[in-house]
Amino acid sequence: MKKILVVEDNPDNQALVTRFLRREGYAVIHATNGLAGVEKAQTESPDLILMDLNLPELDGWEATRRIKGDPKTVKIPVIALTAHAYESDALKAIEAGCDGYETKPVVYNRLMQKIGSMLEAAQ
Repeated sequence: MKKILVVEDNPDNQALVTRFLRREGYAVIHATNGLAGVEKAQTESPDLILMDLNLPELDGWEATRRIKGDPKTVKIPVIALTAHAYESDALKAIEAGCDGYETKPVVYNRLMQKIGSMLEAAQ
């Protein structure tokens, strides 16, 4: 079973995405701030990370930079999952190391397709 780390500080968003992922058979682990997200990436070795960008303690951009800067976690695909919907926000997320970008509210089919494609490519 593939394991996905959801780094999200909003409980409603976290619950929604978790339901989506579990419906597709993924194991889900959580972090509610960027620092905890980096730590869980290192200790839990998830197959993929969904990263909110507006997070307490350490924002998602910096958390992604740290994950991608660590040889142990560099190959974990990271999808930014955020309300930031401008093209410049997507570019900033990609520059920080995100492998993909999805806006909120989450579109179930599009997100699941992107996750599936990234997990397949990572194998």
